[in-house]
Amino acid sequence: MIISCATDDGINFVNRHFGDANYYEIYELIDDEFHYIDRITNTTGEEETHADPKKAKGIVGLLVEKNVTVGLTKVFGPNIKRVKKHFVPVLVSLDSIEEGLQKVLKAKEEIKRQIELGENRSHIDLR
Repeated sequence: MIISCATDDGINFVNRHFGDANYYEIYELIDDEFHYIDRITNTTGEEETHADPKKAKGIVGLLVEKNVTVGLTKVFGPNIKRVKKHFVPVLVSLDSIEEGLQKVLKAKEEIKRQIELGENRSHIDLR
């Protein structure tokens, strides 16, 4: 499972939509341990309109290159319906990425089931 965390500082989740983060910290979950993979800079730019499909496509393009299967954050916007076709959106109420990853660990079986559903997957709310 490869998880993308929406952040501006590498420590905490953003309090904005997932697609508005400055960076995505990428982690892989292997045998109940998280391994840091990379930081991706969000180069998609501003939305032309609210829920801009071009913005969703840009975010998905960045994350699919890293084989992301989970998008982890505090807030998703209307584009959640577009991005869930490519990865499982997971919502947490915690500020800290480290604490959010621990929530993912506890819900990993539920998240795996959603990953396996492919384009028919739903988001998961761990708030």
